[in-house]
Amino acid sequence: MQHRVRAVLVTPNDTTLLIKRIRPGVDPYWVIVGGKVEPTDTNPEDALLREVREEIAGEAEIVRHLHTIETGDERQDFYLATIDKWSFEDRTGPEFSQEGRGEYILEEIPLTTDALNAVNLLPLDFAAVLRKAVERGLSPVSEK
Repeated sequence: MQHRVRAVLVTPNDTTLLIKRIRPGVDPYWVIVGGKVEPTDTNPEDALLREVREEIAGEAEIVRHLHTIETGDERQDFYLATIDKWSFEDRTGPEFSQEGRGEYILEEIPLTTDALNAVNLLPLDFAAVLRKAVERGLSPVSEK
């Protein structure tokens, strides 16, 4: 089973960082920062911190686990994390240099239901979970 980890990264401005994907023949969509757990990762949380470093050259602090989605051959764990600094220009993930992968654009959006409703956030199952959490007042500061 393939294991992926993703982080809802909350900035000091109460925004979140999403990656907009633009691929030929596909409507634009947004994803949460993260990726595959590698055999060299000691645990899912370490994999997540590595992915944040690779994808946005940032250092995150994990607050807590938010949600898990399991399908036949894949498990995705979603975490709530905070981040103060990042540099998309300094990303190092291997996917960014692969031909035919399309564009990756880092966007900082308000952590509100209106802003989340304005983007095509995937996977849809988690987008619904995140919207509900935001409606209830998702706040990493009060949850530490």
